[in-house]
Amino acid sequence: MDAKIVFLGTGGDAVVIGKGLLGCGGFVLKLGDTQFHIDPGPNSLADAVKSKVNIRANTTIFSTVYDMLHFNDVNAVIAAMTYDGFDKKGVFVSTEEIVENVLLNKSKRNVERVISLNPEQRLGIEDVEIRTLPLNNKAYGFGLKFITDRFVLSYSSDTEYSRSVAKSYEDSDILILNVQQPGDEKAEGMLCRKDAEKIISIVKPKLAIITHFGLKMWKADPIYEARELQRATGCQVIAAKDGLAISPLSYSARSKQRRLMF
Repeated sequence: MDAKIVFLGTGGDAVVIGKGLLGCGGFVLKLGDTQFHIDPGPNSLADAVKSKVNIRANTTIFSTVYDMLHFNDVNAVIAAMTYDGFDKKGVFVSTEEIVENVLLNKSKRNVERVISLNPEQRLGIEDVEIRTLPLNNKAYGFGLKFITDRFVLSYSSDTEYSRSVAKSYEDSDILILNVQQPGDEKAEGMLCRKDAEKIISIVKPKLAIITHFGLKMWKADPIYEARELQRATGCQVIAAKDGLAISPLSYSARSKQRRLMF
């Protein structure tokens, strides 16, 4: 199975987006012929072109929280994915709030299915089980856990730290955290590096990836913050950058078993 994670954009506040410091296209998880596009924010189509990602290949779009940086381009992405409805295809998954207030009626008609979910629900798409995870955030939404036969990937979306949220990521091979703030800087509804340290120490993934950087994080240098997380937790931690592509199979439980067997 061909598998790839591609970060279209790693920006996490309006300042870094407005100044053009970072993109905000979310990320894509590609599993063979299945392509999930998560949180297409502003300029997603341009970010996809820069990252050599074919939006037409999208099979499911997720918008996880009621925030412009997570839903801004959902209608544009659906239009590009479906040739403006000429080729009706795909699934849109989000909260009821986004489905009712953001998704155009035309977009609803142009996809095969629109699904509204709450935290702690399950969905099956092709051979992938997807679980929605709780947030500690006034903005309603959910995180995501993708369970495949080769690896488990969890994505935090926008949340503050809580132990129950951290525990929901357990058994993840790969953990993608939206870490907007450096050090112990606090922002409502967001993680800082110290919060991420607690989460990674609980989950102990094979790989943790930080993304969704605000201006303070951008100035502090996400690479430095990732190194501090790796030093503190003993887990491999990297900072995403716009256009970064990673093979999740390198961190799968099955590949580890093969290495042990041989």
